Amino acid sequence: MSQVNEHHAPSTPGKLKPEKSPYIHHRLRIHSSLSKLTLWSSFFLAFILFLVIFSPPSPSASPRRALGDSWGGSHWEKRVAKSARRSSTSSLAVLVTGAAGFVGTHVSLALKRRGDGVLGLDNFNRYYDPNLKRARQRLLDRAGVFIVDGDLNDAALLRKLFDVVPFTHVMHLAAQAGVRYAMQNPGSYIHSNIAGFVNLLEACKNANPQPAVVWASSSSVYGLNSKVPFSEKDRTDQPASLYAATKKAGEEIAHSYNHIYGLSITGLRFFTVYGPWGRPDMAYFFFTKDILKGKQITIFESPDGGTVARDFTYIDDIVKGCLGALDTAKKSTGSGGKKKGPAQLRVFNLGNTSPVPVSELVAILEKLLKVKAKKKVLPMPANGDVKFTHANISLAHRDLGYRPTTDLETGLRKFVKWYLEFYSKKSSW
Repeated sequence: MSQVNEHHAPSTPGKLKPEKSPYIHHRLRIHSSLSKLTLWSSFFLAFILFLVIFSPPSPSASPRRALGDSWGGSHWEKRVAKSARRSSTSSLAVLVTGAAGFVGTHVSLALKRRGDGVLGLDNFNRYYDPNLKRARQRLLDRAGVFIVDGDLNDAALLRKLFDVVPFTHVMHLAAQAGVRYAMQNPGSYIHSNIAGFVNLLEACKNANPQPAVVWASSSSVYGLNSKVPFSEKDRTDQPASLYAATKKAGEEIAHSYNHIYGLSITGLRFFTVYGPWGRPDMAYFFFTKDILKGKQITIFESPDGGTVARDFTYIDDIVKGCLGALDTAKKSTGSGGKKKGPAQLRVFNLGNTSPVPVSELVAILEKLLKVKAKKKVLPMPANGDVKFTHANISLAHRDLGYRPTTDLETGLRKFVKWYLEFYSKKSSW
């Protein structure tokens, strides 16, 4: 993220008398504030680096493989090259990390449909049902997209992929997701969202040519910010969860690699993405599952008894934003790890701009499923969740042509149709 602060200086340098110029006191206060901010930023980054070094990943969330266990060889290289082959010289060659994930699957399909070369990378961890990820893999395989089974922290694997394919772009969607899970397994967030991201950027900056990078940040970076709607210019230094902190750290790391190595980097702050092939840990997904099973669902309200609302954004709208970011990304300016000039650095909100109370989400699901939910209302626990999210998308609209068009009921209708079809087939497997 790049924020610009303008500080006015006297037009004429010279000797000033502080006691006669209140402006000098103002400047001193600003200087003191900036010094404190810089100090705290340094502490924050030092803390993150400490966690990267000393927090090993949880084997249950990110199973590690010995090098060479699942990749390598001439046949494997041919599959990689074929999947990433472009239909024309004007098409893109894109490495999609987290390709077996929710957003990754949809983005990969959209890119392949329009003739871009697409290669996926995913470690198929067990944060949620791996069978759903494998089903997405089969969907992509039928479309001609090969997913390499590997981890971002396997530096040798990343070097090999860049040796085989001269990627023009990287769509980085791999991450340890979920706000609440961070309280159970914090190490997995450091392993994937920080160490994994750094490892990927290292491979990108050493590549020749360097690819342009588009990556998934999160609306969670706005944390305890109370100003709405959330704008890219708003403060993001009050994360409410470890997940949010790792995404904020990712934005600062992206700035560093852009500044030092000339990588073209665009961050996308997603707002509560939903739709077919979604994530089972998301409320709309497990509400659907529990309502159909006749189980009680829990709806949280804010500590003051207020409504909890989310800027629910349909997957097709998010995909359009991702493709818009890829298509408008300028080339990186470095080569082989050496910067040759300033490079593009951007961050955008991708939301729907229409926050909906969670209670209304449940009412829509009841209508679509034709089942009355058994509801229990409780105060929101102190687990990192926030009361509301609301995106200002004017910047994405201007620069990416981003225009979300799907309202919540329309999107949920498509999700419910997929859910009923997918799980009725699964029960017969």
